[in-house]
Amino acid sequence: MPVLIDGLIKKMRVSILGCGRWGSYIAWYINHIGNDTLVWGMKGDPLINRLMSERKNDMLSFDDSVRITDDLDEAMEYGEMFIISISSQHLRSFCGDLKKYDFGDRPLILCMKGIEETTGKRLTEIINECLTVKNLAVWVGPGHPQDYLAGIPNCMVIDSQSRELKERLTRQLSSELIRFYIGEDLIGNEVGAASKNVIGIAAGMLDGLKLSSLKGALMSRGTREISRLIEKMGGNELSAYGLCHLGDYEATVFSQHSHNRKYGESFVTGEKYSLLAEGVATSKAMHLLGEKYSVDLPICNAVYEILYLDKDPKQALNEMFKRSLTSEFYK
Repeated sequence: MPVLIDGLIKKMRVSILGCGRWGSYIAWYINHIGNDTLVWGMKGDPLINRLMSERKNDMLSFDDSVRITDDLDEAMEYGEMFIISISSQHLRSFCGDLKKYDFGDRPLILCMKGIEETTGKRLTEIINECLTVKNLAVWVGPGHPQDYLAGIPNCMVIDSQSRELKERLTRQLSSELIRFYIGEDLIGNEVGAASKNVIGIAAGMLDGLKLSSLKGALMSRGTREISRLIEKMGGNELSAYGLCHLGDYEATVFSQHSHNRKYGESFVTGEKYSLLAEGVATSKAMHLLGEKYSVDLPICNAVYEILYLDKDPKQALNEMFKRSLTSEFYK
């Protein structure tokens, strides 16, 4: 709901920067819970062009109360709060466009999942390197826009280095459709949210190879390897078992809406798949992080070798499941 101040409801002006599948849904949601909303897309992008001309896309329609623009100056002047939802690998370059703006005390929320493939940097690290933002948070967790738009509720997480900010945002943004929890581990929530997309690609590969019965083992072992990495990076290993990672597996490992699962399936069956699958670049970043922190990441490395080193998918996945015997919860 909007902010409650001295017993009175105060609407927030929220600018959503990004108009893809998630960006457009977030704009719909923020408007749905009673805030004044603007959605921005890059000038010349067919997605924003269609929204400006038709006020709809393939998922949803906006009512007249939602502002739609391709003018970044307008979006930055409008917002009392900002939510970025773009491809994670474009975040650093987008920060170049945002440098001239003063965020002041206005919150910036990243509703996107990824790790920079060339550096292994988390998305909040990129923001802190490039911009001056006092109130920075992340919004992660399970669910697909299609399900939310159909009225199917779910749970998500908001995390930040600021306790006050994440508590305030969970109150402002929670509704009957999304129950937000207060995150307790920014490192774990960012890494867990990004890496579940890599597990989703592996799941799709198993589907494509008619090995779907192995997805239970994939989920268990995938969660364990990500928990080891989170711990080595200074986070809480239990975060991998929370909403950011394991809690998002149904939406990523099984759902027909999952771009990453579908990408993995299409890859091994030789079909063309043109939609964004964040897990592709993230698999490269995970390989980098595994080497940097000396953590065994067999599933992430198998996906990386298949996608970037042209390793045969069936061979790579077979090797992963035929590794040397060890205890289930080895460090």
